[in-house]
Amino acid sequence: MARFRSSILVLLLLFLGSLVTPAHAQSSIQVIRDAASLTFPENIDFKAEFQSGVNITSVVLEYGSDQLTCGTVEAKAFPTFTPATDVKVVWTWEMRQSGSLAPGAAVWWRWQVRDASGAQFTSPTQTILWLDNVHPWQGITGGNIALHYYNGGDSFGQQLHDVAAQALLRLSQDVGVSTDSPVDIYIYANTTDLQEAVLYEPSWSGGQAFPQDNIVIIGISPDQLDWGKSTEAHELTHVLVGHLTFSCLGFVPTWLNEGLAVYGEGGPQAYEKTLFDQAVAGNTLMSLRSLGGNFPNTDTGYLAYAESYSAVNFLIKTYGRNKMTNLLLDLRDGATADEALMTVYGFNVDGLDDAWRTSIGLAPHAGSSTPTPVPTPTAVPTFVPVGAAPVAAAGLSTPHPAQVGTSATPSATLQAAVPTVTSVSPSQKPVVNLSRFIPILKIGLACLVIAVLLAGLAIFLMLRHQKRRGK
Repeated sequence: MARFRSSILVLLLLFLGSLVTPAHAQSSIQVIRDAASLTFPENIDFKAEFQSGVNITSVVLEYGSDQLTCGTVEAKAFPTFTPATDVKVVWTWEMRQSGSLAPGAAVWWRWQVRDASGAQFTSPTQTILWLDNVHPWQGITGGNIALHYYNGGDSFGQQLHDVAAQALLRLSQDVGVSTDSPVDIYIYANTTDLQEAVLYEPSWSGGQAFPQDNIVIIGISPDQLDWGKSTEAHELTHVLVGHLTFSCLGFVPTWLNEGLAVYGEGGPQAYEKTLFDQAVAGNTLMSLRSLGGNFPNTDTGYLAYAESYSAVNFLIKTYGRNKMTNLLLDLRDGATADEALMTVYGFNVDGLDDAWRTSIGLAPHAGSSTPTPVPTPTAVPTFVPVGAAPVAAAGLSTPHPAQVGTSATPSATLQAAVPTVTSVSPSQKPVVNLSRFIPILKIGLACLVIAVLLAGLAIFLMLRHQKRRGK
């Protein structure tokens, strides 16, 4: 009985011992250093040091910027190091590889660390402002506008802040676009300073909106104040419209996006207005449908801005704010411009074009020079049999006017060997003429019958020969 009790005691001690982690496996990961530094506008260096009672085996950096995204975006980096109880890691975010962030964007990061015992550690999330420290930035806040500047004096900064706040109020009342958090506006002293702050910035750019970051940047010198005020309101509108319509499904046509931006700044510039008046007088306005893509940096582009404003102003003044807001929301939800306009206003892009032209004293288009795009038929390779007639003669018609993938008829010596690619309308199916294959089929069938008969005769003779030998 005593032996039995001793055995029970030993088993109990072994069980309890299994619940206790050996001293050498105990771990407590500690962060000794965790910092980030900027080399603006080139890169961000993330540096950290960690210690543990056992070797650290995994260190992962998670990082990103606070901006609108279609889903959870969490970038990860895996700095190289040698496993040890004390490790130092460095990882650099190269902006020339990833593309530059908006000046003023908030960058966050944290570390995920694991050691040989299986212990895990997550460092506290930290943030750093992606902004140069070369300029002595000052700030004015209020009315959901946070203006940052370093040149021109207090009056200069206050005027730009007030214009932005007024534009924000006007856009909220007239268009229905607003913001729940302050929009950051960074005013550089000139376009040279602006272009140096953003990698790959076009040489002609004087301002830029970053709707996903709620940020506007503009280069404005004190002697450009009037231009700066209108440009500030223009880019602010892009941020607000971009916020309202942000999604992974929607697309806002350029004529609407830029038309609203010009509306936000109070109307077109004098030169744009002159071009518009001349186009109206000469009845040479471009169709709205042709203004759905990028505008060129030419007189045609300036006219496009003025036309877009005029059409958007017509919609707002004639039908009111609510319909414009609903139009933007439908576009956000994935509707095409034609679908959204038809749902909200009862006409498509061409119908809007005609109604707008009528409002400015022009006759509707007799026939749009740029009609609604029709899906291009898929090019289907058609192999022409040897000696067959050309494809068209064989009953495969080519739709008009879209002749995509067609070419001159191949020469007689090559036509049999080279496949001809011809557009085929979805409503048209190739007609295959089988009559020319009937003689070939008859000959083939006859050969097959003869082959079967000969094979049967051969088998009959072989069996007969074997029977005679067996006698």
